[in-house]
Amino acid sequence: MMWNTIKKSLHSTLPESEYDLWIKPLECRHQGGQLLELAGPDRFFCAWVEDHYLQLIRSTAHEVGGVVEVRLTVCESLPRSFTSGKGGQFLLPGTLPPPRLHSLHPAFTFEQFMVGESNLLAQSACKALAAGDSTFGNCLFMNSSTGLGKSHLTQAVVHQVLRTAPATRVQYLTAQQFSAEMVRSIRSNSMEQFSRKFINNCEMLLVEDVHTLPGKTKTQNELNTVLDYLLKSGTRVILTSALAPSKLTGIDNDFLSRMTSGLVTGITSPDYETRARIIRHKMQFHGLEADEDMVGFMAEHLHSDIRRMESAIIGIKAKSCLRGVPPDLTMTREVVLELAGGIMEEITGEAIRDLIGCQFRISAEELRSRSRKRSIAFPRQVAMYLTRKFTDWSLADIGSLYNRDHSTVLHAIKSITRDMAQQDSVRRQVEMLCAKLKK
Repeated sequence: MMWNTIKKSLHSTLPESEYDLWIKPLECRHQGGQLLELAGPDRFFCAWVEDHYLQLIRSTAHEVGGVVEVRLTVCESLPRSFTSGKGGQFLLPGTLPPPRLHSLHPAFTFEQFMVGESNLLAQSACKALAAGDSTFGNCLFMNSSTGLGKSHLTQAVVHQVLRTAPATRVQYLTAQQFSAEMVRSIRSNSMEQFSRKFINNCEMLLVEDVHTLPGKTKTQNELNTVLDYLLKSGTRVILTSALAPSKLTGIDNDFLSRMTSGLVTGITSPDYETRARIIRHKMQFHGLEADEDMVGFMAEHLHSDIRRMESAIIGIKAKSCLRGVPPDLTMTREVVLELAGGIMEEITGEAIRDLIGCQFRISAEELRSRSRKRSIAFPRQVAMYLTRKFTDWSLADIGSLYNRDHSTVLHAIKSITRDMAQQDSVRRQVEMLCAKLKK
């Protein structure tokens, strides 16, 4: 068989350890004419072979049998060969093929992530960690509401690491998966192997949804032990949560302190401009023309969840295909209304902030600044007043959006209420803004 001949030639060319680790596990799946198709145990193994040995395999195949094309495919039923056969010792420490991570979404990469003011710090920290840059430290805690991109960023880190250094021993899982795996290990008396997996065989740990751990004392203790070891040894760690650390109840204080010992950053709802860029990007991805009226309508009414933007675009594309007509603003209104269950998206603090910024022509950054200029302070007070009127946000939550404490928010509400009673111009402005929010 030609593949056996090629392997013999490679065996004489490569060091014994490299041959046993990367060439020996490959199997010939098809051989005919000028094509040779080889299979490896998983896509990361194949990626490593493609980057480091495929050119050598191609040149050897051409010399030995006149083969012009060599292809690599994945066959996960294939066994891996990690030992030399001489004492069963692992070869090339630190360069074992990476784990199989079936849960990765192929589109959750840095290239597909839209950056804005609301997520810039989180994105920058994730890119640094993926590159092994310690500018932001080795531990990151990200929190946000659902659908704002924390899983996208986390998986983008994994994609980047496994693309640039595919032998990195990455452990990526949810807190629920960690807990379930720990319970199985306790029942099967294999906790030693479980601990080894996350302590001795882990060069990067990513755990999602740690907000699900309240009440799970044993899981908290075990993960706390793992984090203690990894952080002391400088291992890169990323944790995500739907809640900010201050709102996590039922979590051991020592565990919470360790999780938040590095950079803690939240991802807030994107502003209007970022939402518009996200929608344009996703429309282009789905092959739709980014009509600005459609983009503007969706950006105005879909505030808080990027997944709903994706769902709306898919719905528009489906209606367009079924009706055989290009998508337009009327179709967009239909889809967004259906998606909202008959009523438009609920009014949020971020939506009010965006409206105020647009009407008064000031940026979100200026609204959060310490400036006391009338041109900035008045719109800020109006925004606080409207947020209290149209949402169930607490004074503290409203203050957080504008970089103020609850007492400042209370003062703003009282000031606008007084001015509306005494000045017709203020009352008319606020009523006009209220009408726009209700549309």
